[in-house]
Amino acid sequence: MAGHSQQLPTVEALIRRIADQFASAELDYGHGTDNALDEAAWLVFAALALSHDDAEAAYTRQVTRDEESAVAALAERRVDDRVPVAYLVKQAWFAGLEFFVDERVLVPRSPIAELIANQFMPWIDPSSVRRAADLGTGSGCIAIALAHAFPGAEVDAVDISGDALDVARINIARHGMEDRVHPVRSDFFNALEGRRYNLLVSNPPYVDAEDLASMPNEFHHEPELGLATGADGLESVNVILHHAATFLEDGGVLVCEVGNSQAALAKRYPDIAFTWLEFEHGGSGVFVLTKDELQGF
Repeated sequence: MAGHSQQLPTVEALIRRIADQFASAELDYGHGTDNALDEAAWLVFAALALSHDDAEAAYTRQVTRDEESAVAALAERRVDDRVPVAYLVKQAWFAGLEFFVDERVLVPRSPIAELIANQFMPWIDPSSVRRAADLGTGSGCIAIALAHAFPGAEVDAVDISGDALDVARINIARHGMEDRVHPVRSDFFNALEGRRYNLLVSNPPYVDAEDLASMPNEFHHEPELGLATGADGLESVNVILHHAATFLEDGGVLVCEVGNSQAALAKRYPDIAFTWLEFEHGGSGVFVLTKDELQGF
């Protein structure tokens, strides 16, 4: 019996084996990690329900044959079907918080997490944020992170997709935020008539037709509704820009991510002084505009 148990791999050995498998498969890492080793560690820790808080002990733990088989099956789907790890293990991380995700929503990965951690300073006084909205909330990750960052604020989690809002509700309940984060089914501002916010945050669809067609297979597991927005990638942000001022309180700001469509947006509105933000932890294509700056639309 002792001889048999020695053959069981440790968590660390299993992670390294799967990392080698991922590396040779030339996967695309656009959904939360940027390399094979981190991707493998995420898969193994999530599949075996291991705690990152005690990683050292977890790495030396032996894996049972059943556990090894279960992880191997997930790794195979990652390689053969190019399914993002987040969907395989129904888990993603954003702004240091854990979220449930599945194919009804995009995998959280916005650099806006860094802005939330800093409470959007210096663009807004955190104490002034009483009402905020997350437009195109998907899994609810931005809305819930906003509620954590601004404990005195009410947050509307807005999405056109009923399926996405079902996922957002799961996460709102998991984080115990039912009293402060409110799912709202709306095509951006359509159902928000009469509401006013100190802070509007959006990671809307912004992928143009050309980029969508050339995306790695991993991205085609995500709902196209959350990615695509017309030939130039600007349809969603146009709607937001033209209506945001009406829904902002005086002194309020809009923070919006447009990713690869940054150049197209700047070209479309040459007279608008977009403030493009820089990020310590990577990412780009996020702008800030104040209510006053938005009056021009």
